[in-house]
Amino acid sequence: MRSIFESRFVRGLLLVALVSLAIVLLSLEESIATAGALLRIAFFLAIAFFLFLLWRERRSDIEAWSDLSRRTFYAALALAVLAVAALIGLSPRGADVIAFVCVLACCVWAIVRVWRREHRYV
Repeated sequence: MRSIFESRFVRGLLLVALVSLAIVLLSLEESIATAGALLRIAFFLAIAFFLFLLWRERRSDIEAWSDLSRRTFYAALALAVLAVAALIGLSPRGADVIAFVCVLACCVWAIVRVWRREHRYV
């Protein structure tokens, strides 16, 4: 029969418990919270940079679209970025999360609809 410490699951739990104990004993809760906030900001900036790279690659295609399609596309994209920024910055709960999901779903729907309308080859 295998020893209890040979199980990867038990070793993982022990490692998490050990790190948690070190954080509590050394009073590093504020440092962990600060690091988490910095990681959230870095994640948001990574999303924004990715969207910028997509825009830079496809801007010639987007500029050929109609005025209404281009404005709708950019407005939906800006609203989606603002919604994600609000989610990261405000940490909403309950009904606010439902509102965030609804706003993000509407933005995605508008972006997909404009993209499909402008890429219809009839």
